[in-house]
Amino acid sequence: MTATTTLDSSTAHERDASVRESDVAALVLVWSATDPARVGELLAPRGDGEPAVFGRGAAEGSEPRAELIRQRPGRDEPTEPLDNPFLSRRHLVIAAEAGGVAIENLGKKALLHDGEPADSELVVRAGETIEIPGQAIFLCVDRPRALPATHVAIGMFGEPDAYGIVGESAAAWELRDQCARIGALSAHVLVLGESGTGKELGAQAIHAQSARAGKKLVARNAATFPSGLIDAELFGNVASYPNAGMPERRGVIGEADGSTLFLDEIAEMPQELQSHLLRVLDAGEYSRLGEAQRRHADLRVVAATNRGPDALKHDLAARLVLRLTMPSLNARREDIPLIARHLLRRHAKKDAPIAMRFFGGNEPRLSPALVRALVSHRYTTNVRELDSFLLRALVTSRGSSLELTDDIAGEIVRAHKPRLATQPFTAEQIRASLDKHAGVREKVWRELGMANRYVLKRLMKKYGIADDP
Repeated sequence: MTATTTLDSSTAHERDASVRESDVAALVLVWSATDPARVGELLAPRGDGEPAVFGRGAAEGSEPRAELIRQRPGRDEPTEPLDNPFLSRRHLVIAAEAGGVAIENLGKKALLHDGEPADSELVVRAGETIEIPGQAIFLCVDRPRALPATHVAIGMFGEPDAYGIVGESAAAWELRDQCARIGALSAHVLVLGESGTGKELGAQAIHAQSARAGKKLVARNAATFPSGLIDAELFGNVASYPNAGMPERRGVIGEADGSTLFLDEIAEMPQELQSHLLRVLDAGEYSRLGEAQRRHADLRVVAATNRGPDALKHDLAARLVLRLTMPSLNARREDIPLIARHLLRRHAKKDAPIAMRFFGGNEPRLSPALVRALVSHRYTTNVRELDSFLLRALVTSRGSSLELTDDIAGEIVRAHKPRLATQPFTAEQIRASLDKHAGVREKVWRELGMANRYVLKRLMKKYGIADDP
């Protein structure tokens, strides 16, 4: 059997997966009241373990200073200090902590840890947020101390690259690098990934960086091939065959001659029909219906599925030698605000009222509560699900910012409904945990194993439990 080469960028930064030894916990800016264009910048503890101070303006004296940086492949780009008048010059002290980031709050207001008031000293871990109320939100992530250098073109920070890929996470840069490496080869490819992870975007990036980039990518959803007409769809037919007067058709194989053929949802094609592709994949040979002579197409096939290679006919899977797995949003949560900005810009471009109401310049206005919910949610359909939340916010928000309305919060809770059904929570359990943790909701929902804080909020309302420490 032909060996396959797997290039997997999906799980390198999953919160629940084991992280690499070189990874460290760091804070990524995911919302800023005064500097929204700086979302995605990194605030990392010092490598020597010594505490460092973060705040407004430049460093004064010899005190170690924690600065925001733009982490790019092969280099870290320093940025200007935040000039937010509502930040103190010495607002936070951060230091590396085993499995997280230790934070001491020097500001006047209590920090919010995952949306709940926090003690003046705390440790945040991967997947958790810390908020300077009304000013900035940071998401704790596991990141390498430095991104490896790449030959991929490095564009503007936080913006879509030349192939439409958005993100500054390590997973996003791994994806870009792997698309470039695969693009330089000629073997057929199987793109794997959950629904909504952008498998067609990956296919387009591979094609655009290949020797076939001069010709347009030919894309077709394999699930739509009619079982009785698949040969005509794939290979075409001569004129007047099988019925008189029928026009000549090239078929998608002929259309993709000299280019790349992208077959989405390849696993949805019945396995008995998948065998029709084998000879084309091996030698590029095929025949049009009604034609005796054999033709040859010089094409590369990039197929995609969200079901995994085992769902394919084994001899088809063996011919898709290269494998690329697209990372889910859960594997690169720090990219979610950047992707949300990109999606909202697209909506605003189509609908002027959106731009007029919810944009300040080129930046969409999102409430901190909405951003917290978006970066904390466990996604199943990824960008499609994120876009759905954004569209709901556009419809239900009443002011000039996109808000976390009850409709969206309820949708997030319903997404975790199966978990609630298998683990009901009684009023007695909730009251006992609230008493134990002096009413700190963050500690309560985590101790009880709830999906998120909105589950606790809904159940407290259901049982008539007041916030009474």
